[in-house]
Amino acid sequence: MSHTAARSETTFDTAVLRELVELSGDGLAVLDDRGHFVTVNPAGVRILGVPEDRLLGTRSPFDVSRRNVTSGSDEMERAEWTAPDGRRRYLEYRVSELANGGVAVWFTDITEILLQQERLTAITRAASSVADSGSLRATLDAMAREVCTTTAISAAQILAVDDPRDELRLLGMAGFGETTDFVERLAECRRRGADIRFLEVLEHGEPVVVLHRKPVIMADPAWEPLHVIMDWPDWDSFVSMPLVVRGRTVGIINAYYAPGEDPGPSSLAFLSAMADHAAVAIETAALLTRTRSRAQLDERRKLARDLHDSVVQHLFSMGMQAKALRAQLERPDADLSQLRGGAQELAELSQNALADLRGLVFELRPMELAERGLVDAVRSHAASLQARTGLTIDVRAPVGDALDLDLEVAEDVYRIVQEALHNVIKHANATKAEVTITTPEHDHRGLLVKISDNGRGKGQKPRDRTAFRRESLGLQSMRERAERWRGRLVAGPRPSGGWTVAVSLPAQGSYAMKEAS
Repeated sequence: MSHTAARSETTFDTAVLRELVELSGDGLAVLDDRGHFVTVNPAGVRILGVPEDRLLGTRSPFDVSRRNVTSGSDEMERAEWTAPDGRRRYLEYRVSELANGGVAVWFTDITEILLQQERLTAITRAASSVADSGSLRATLDAMAREVCTTTAISAAQILAVDDPRDELRLLGMAGFGETTDFVERLAECRRRGADIRFLEVLEHGEPVVVLHRKPVIMADPAWEPLHVIMDWPDWDSFVSMPLVVRGRTVGIINAYYAPGEDPGPSSLAFLSAMADHAAVAIETAALLTRTRSRAQLDERRKLARDLHDSVVQHLFSMGMQAKALRAQLERPDADLSQLRGGAQELAELSQNALADLRGLVFELRPMELAERGLVDAVRSHAASLQARTGLTIDVRAPVGDALDLDLEVAEDVYRIVQEALHNVIKHANATKAEVTITTPEHDHRGLLVKISDNGRGKGQKPRDRTAFRRESLGLQSMRERAERWRGRLVAGPRPSGGWTVAVSLPAQGSYAMKEAS
């Protein structure tokens, strides 16, 4: 073939390819054997964000060294491209070898797809962290970290406040350096008159988007107390999203976007979803706090009734008996045998009153659980009940209380045992009860507690919590205590006779709840 013929064939091939390139909906480019752009279609120009005349002759992000492997196949590769405006794009491409030399590259922008995958993963993990919530701070710290796992966001904060005029509470943070005094520094910025844009979110309940925010903050002397913290992450633009519960703004998520990243509609939708999960976590913690307060109020009322029914009655009887003894002593013909009998009865009344009072004092001081442990506290309570009522109570539990429970968990378990034994004495007409404290076979880090008796209830199967919604406040209180730690309570008659209350709690790492805020 002559040189002229070869040149004509090459020109024809290039013209045909250019036409095909321009008609393609995806990015399509022709590269030379060194990987430099020869031509790019309009779709490819839009994806790369660079005019074609500036692309030609420059090196592409595509790897052409393996074209002998990928030629003619459907294998897809990935590349990263940084546009002139600093935005990173993630490209998926396939390379095919051309007959006249060079390669053709079909490519598409998968940046948004990858970001959506990251966001969906973060949302899923955030929902899981709410379901497995431990302390609220730990939950929202984890949620802030999930926000930062997306490519676009460098740092995040989750804050709450009851009133925009009050001091904010920092509930979660990720992507910053040392932040132990963040709230104090922020308060100082407010006093200096800093323009804190996320306060608008707390006041109006609407998102705030501020582009190129970091340079403004770093140049403002009013923000000086926070300059060190705010300069730690590499960010530029800023978004603040409200946390809304039943129409009320309870907090905000602040997201700090990496330079060149755009807080567009899909990213705002992601932040809105994360804000919903954070709001659920805050509301759940508040509900648990209110539930605990209600339970404490119920306990005080119960103690007041018990004081009236036991100690007060004993003291009243003691007073009557003392008056009778004094009247007998004032008689000249006092019968010593009657005096001895009255004195003995008075001594017994005082012993019973003292035993009841000690039991009530122990109920008022659950902090003793920290010193004695759950098992010893249950044993002590069982011995006190047995002495007072004659009910035989057998406590089966690990020796030495090796359960190592948090005090709040131990207190709720103790209260469940206490309420269950109270019900046995009051309703079961039983002569024997048994308390078993152990770990489930399938989860040796969890806890299983059973309280059973030989009283009424023969021939029926135990029912789970949905079966006794309308039953006594005692059962409701026990159920709420179990569910507070993600546990489950089953109560009801046993087929062999008697009644059983069974409580199972998951591993302590899953339910150890500290302060709600």
